Amino acid sequence: MAVGWANDDSVSQQIQNTIDDDISRVRGSIHQGESAHYCDECGDKIPDARRTAMKGVRLCIECQSTLELVSERHALFNRRASKDSQLR
Repeated sequence: MAVGWANDDSVSQQIQNTIDDDISRVRGSIHQGESAHYCDECGDKIPDARRTAMKGVRLCIECQSTLELVSERHALFNRRASKDSQLR
């Protein structure tokens, strides 16, 4: 049953859009090419083991961890749900 202006399948479409956004984000973060010898963020040397294990790596472990933590915090906020609740 539809409520207000929403279509019957709006919830499933919202879920699918969230999944598609996450897939695009992950695909965009996949490293390609040659690994850097020094971290792009702090300039520290990237260990050879990391460079071998992660093709195309650009950040040291510490900077990568910080970046992932910040990204995770932003991902916890669902903009679509927030916008939908404002329309009610």
